[in-house]
Amino acid sequence: MLDDRSILITGGTGSFGRRFVRTVLERYRPKRLVVYSRDELKQYEMQQEVNSAALRFFIGDVRDRERMTQAMRGIDTVIHAAALKQVPAAEYNPMECIKTNVHGAENVIAAAIANEVSQVVALSTDKAANPINLYGATKLVSDKLFVAANNVAGGHRTRFAVVRYGNVVGSRGSVVPFFRKLVADGAPSLPITDARMTRFWITLDQGVQFVLDSLARMQGGEVFVPKIPSARITDLAAAIAPELPTHIVGIRPGEKLHEVMCPADDAHLTWAFDAHYVIGPAISFTTPIDPSRSPTGEAGTRVADGFEYSSGTNPHFLSVDEIRGLLGAAAL
Repeated sequence: MLDDRSILITGGTGSFGRRFVRTVLERYRPKRLVVYSRDELKQYEMQQEVNSAALRFFIGDVRDRERMTQAMRGIDTVIHAAALKQVPAAEYNPMECIKTNVHGAENVIAAAIANEVSQVVALSTDKAANPINLYGATKLVSDKLFVAANNVAGGHRTRFAVVRYGNVVGSRGSVVPFFRKLVADGAPSLPITDARMTRFWITLDQGVQFVLDSLARMQGGEVFVPKIPSARITDLAAAIAPELPTHIVGIRPGEKLHEVMCPADDAHLTWAFDAHYVIGPAISFTTPIDPSRSPTGEAGTRVADGFEYSSGTNPHFLSVDEIRGLLGAAAL
């Protein structure tokens, strides 16, 4: 699927980007694989870890449209993973979050169309569904921009889709390394925001695979959502440090008790497949798509009115033992 293609990933030195690059180089023979990010140290470290003649490193920011356009010359496929993701930081620095997550999305779209990129997949988050924090709101705007970009592209060949999933086990900034550090530092207890809190959980490898699957499935304009398990924050704490008690510290600014990936208001646009959901575009396209079917031959069924895919009502919850197994599989 990606053999002999030129691929660019924004935010390529982040947790997802590094795993995506390794996976693509192990499975495919790309012509070029461009890592686009603004951190020269992380790029240097990545160059020491990954050796491939196809690998290229571009220092640049998604806020810089000119640099973004230059980096996409000759590119066939773009994975847009760059974002400011820390919820409290976004609440206190709203304009910086908007510059990266919204204006950056505009720049990726414009650069892709200008360079006749074939496919663009933008990574989203469960926080973009019914957002209550600025990070989620900016990612909802980003999602809307990428869906609408299929019309903006006009006669150009570029097609855009969105992949939305939940918390990535062990990614930078996740609660898992935070809990691990507290344990290593001899903390007497683990802080819990709220004992009722639940989250969707996915491993980096599962996230990468879902993005690759979505590249094969996309027509342009879909939001792809994987069917993944939920975990209770109390069970996660028990899996990491069963010997430690917990204490309640309260919900942080912009946090929810439960996350949603398919809102009830989008039920009329949502189709259920064996292992994922597809939310079709709310707007009409010049060239309509059929979100109930994919180029891979898979067929979906429309969900019931009022359907909502929430971490709090998810039929699949991980047990404490399953969480330990997941952490072990992710080498955490």
